[in-house]
Amino acid sequence: MPSAVTTRDYHPSKSSRPTRRRSDAAEVVAVSIPKGGSAQITLGDRTVALTNLPKPFWPELGITKGDLIQYYADVAPVLLPHLHNRAMVMKRYPHGAHGKFFFMKRAPIPRPKWIQTCSIEHESESIIDFPVVQDLPTLLWLINLGCIDLNPWYARCDDVDRPDYLHFDLDPVTATAGKKSVPFARVLEVALILRDALDGLGMPCYPKTTGSRGIHVYVPIVRGPTQKQVWTFAKAFAQTMAKQSPALITAEYKIAKRPQGRVLVDYNQNAWGRTLSSLYSVRPREGAPVSMPVTWKEIEKGITIEQFTMKTARQRIKKLGDLWAPLLPESKGRFDLAKIG
Repeated sequence: MPSAVTTRDYHPSKSSRPTRRRSDAAEVVAVSIPKGGSAQITLGDRTVALTNLPKPFWPELGITKGDLIQYYADVAPVLLPHLHNRAMVMKRYPHGAHGKFFFMKRAPIPRPKWIQTCSIEHESESIIDFPVVQDLPTLLWLINLGCIDLNPWYARCDDVDRPDYLHFDLDPVTATAGKKSVPFARVLEVALILRDALDGLGMPCYPKTTGSRGIHVYVPIVRGPTQKQVWTFAKAFAQTMAKQSPALITAEYKIAKRPQGRVLVDYNQNAWGRTLSSLYSVRPREGAPVSMPVTWKEIEKGITIEQFTMKTARQRIKKLGDLWAPLLPESKGRFDLAKIG
């Protein structure tokens, strides 16, 4: 992957068909996924073939491939609007959460004719047709391929060079032999430091758990700056945070140079073509954790990654709704990064 410094600012892209109205993407019906064998699910004029539903994906938890598909069907009303018109990088786990995985960018062939794609020209001038999850049938089709977590682009297909938000991945530095690992409480402390600094710039920000070891902090922005400009701002901000709190924070890109006991404020995932796991994504880790939107009050009081799993996520969403609705493209209150220069 070329660095953001050398990435050009323009990459032609186009959708394979006219994009659906937002209401079409959000209007989903309740679906019951069969427990055994394979199944054909018909939704409107589209039929999705689901295969190997009893296959264990978390054997120790009794969670099958069918259970995973059912989870995504259940959370689709809050998930789909966040995936609308965004290319999707597929990370496929054909043998479950603990098995080997592989990345796939091109929408596989054969595929249903109604799968929408986003064709994006890359640095090599090759054009890649990414799938776009516009509706429930496409979501079910994608998860059936063995995609446990979802990795959408930050920019929409009509302009893949100008993202809707910037973000920071707060990740504890991996401890070397003989060193103590960084406690999750320190990650939460760093998240609050970032929140206060972003607030000081007038930038609204929203946290979610990564479903792994850290916290993601996202800032909805007015679409305008290129991905390279967004990356440049994120890098400068992260490095400033590291200078102000050197005992807690590092922004060091090279793994070997990262100081122990710190939390990495990773800005580099803002580079063109990079992705992070989507909100409400199940992660292929022990306990089937979910990347879950949380409130700043919850972070102040203290949370754990283990609180948010496939088992608990649906009830939380039912109670709180979509805490990340302010990040949807049509939402007001987005920050104009051009004001900072």
